[in-house]
Amino acid sequence: QVQVVESGGGLVQAGGSLRLSCAASGRTFSSYTMGWFRQAPGKEREFVAAIMWSGGGTLYADSVKGRFTISRDNAKNTVYLQMNSLKPEDTAVYYCAVRGSSYLSHSYYSYDYWGQGTQVTVSS
Repeated sequence: QVQVVESGGGLVQAGGSLRLSCAASGRTFSSYTMGWFRQAPGKEREFVAAIMWSGGGTLYADSVKGRFTISRDNAKNTVYLQMNSLKPEDTAVYYCAVRGSSYLSHSYYSYDYWGQGTQVTVSS
């Protein structure tokens, strides 16, 4: 089993910044990908960003390109999501997920382990 724990959510004004953290522990894969998804009230969970643990390749949703940056700290087994220029439409519960494959994916169904989520609220 893999345990996934997010932190760093909160309330911020439009135009502000937040950094989310996600720590994974437990079973280790020889290669894997970590991703961020978000779900706003009444909407489906949507892909935000993903990063390959080996090599560091990244993938972003068009809606966050140029504003969000995903990164990793191998020593801490932690992935980060730096969110800048936040908009009210970024308000959602943000989830971190782990995929036991080195290939990047934006598909919700391809991730194996999920955290409980952290709330991000952007006020206008």
